[in-house]
Parts: sequence; structure tokens; C-alpha cells
Amino acid sequence: MTYSKEEKAMWLEDWRQSGKSAWTYAKENGLIPQTFVTWAKKFAKEKSGFVEIKQQERKPRLNAPGIVIEKGDLKIHLPFGISSNDLSAVIESLELSVRRASI
Repeated sequence: MTYSKEEKAMWLEDWRQSGKSAWTYAKENGLIPQTFVTWAKKFAKEKSGFVEIKQQERKPRLNAPGIVIEKGDLKIHLPFGISSNDLSAVIESLELSVRRASI
């Protein structure tokens, strides 16, 4: 069966929300696992995983109060005044990175 780009996007979004591996999700939903994994890899390449955060008008202070998230060599500093849009973009990017790692 051939799926449109929109249908593939729907399947991929549902899979991302499921938290399951691409292989397991495909089998449970009657899709060919090899094909679904190919879709997921192609989609991951199309999205860079980087999120553009608009430059603030003032320079942020490196020692500004906020929250620091550390995982291995990665360190993310979120100032207390971060906008909800910027915070959502950071979280979405991190989720995408975790999903890519589980493929």
C-alpha cells in the first residue's frame, strides 16, 4: 500500500507520541516495520533537530538565576524569564533527539 506524505506524517506523529520503538509501533499498527523505520529515518534527516531561538534584546548573564539541566557533556541553562515559546521549542528539540536515539 502506498501512503501520501500527509498519511506518513500522521503515522509518524502518532508513533512519536506513543513512546514505542519504530519497529514495535509498525508491527502493532499493521505497517511494514522496515518501511516505517525508513520513513522515520528520512523524517529525522529532514528535521535538523536544532531550534532557532531569537536573540534577546539584552545579553543574558551567564550567572543569571535559572535552571540548569545536565546530561553527560550537555548543559542547558534556562533562565527564569524564558518565554513559554522558547521553552517549548527547547523541550520539543530534546524530545526529538531522544526519539532519534531510540530508532
